[in-house]
Amino acid sequence: YEDYVKRIAYVSQDNYLFNTTVMENIRMGRKSATDSEVIEAAKSCGCHEFIESLENGYNTVTGDSGGHLSGGERQRISIVRAMLKDAPVVILDEATAYSDPDNEAIIQESIDALIKDKTVIMIAHRLSTIVKANKIIVVDNGNIVEEGSHEKLLELNGRYREMWDVYTESKGIEVI
Repeated sequence: YEDYVKRIAYVSQDNYLFNTTVMENIRMGRKSATDSEVIEAAKSCGCHEFIESLENGYNTVTGDSGGHLSGGERQRISIVRAMLKDAPVVILDEATAYSDPDNEAIIQESIDALIKDKTVIMIAHRLSTIVKANKIIVVDNGNIVEEGSHEKLLELNGRYREMWDVYTESKGIEVI
């Protein structure tokens, strides 16, 4: 069991931060990490500047469950924690679910840094978060109904295409 835990980094939509500093919350990813390693991970995820802008920077206490921070800020700290862990497998469970459009773009950049050269399992309802995936598996009522790249799934004109059309229509995106 412990061997699996070491090999997997998990970022969920419901991030939990401990009532301690930002530095210590990130260090939970790898308890032996130095302050420099924590800061380097934050820089790799594009989070260093936002952390430095907090009242006490890396020494800012996040509050119970991270209550002193916004949902997007908690999410970004969770991503840095996963980056610091440097596990070969990353599971992202609705990692941008609670972010507003501005934060979603920032969080997506952090995720892109996190997943570089990793095996990634991404659970998503926001289709924009998965368009770059090598393989998308569409699950409908508990059954796999389609799988392939974004482009291939659009060509199939099946369930994924239906969802994509609804998504793009709701966002006012024109797809040719």
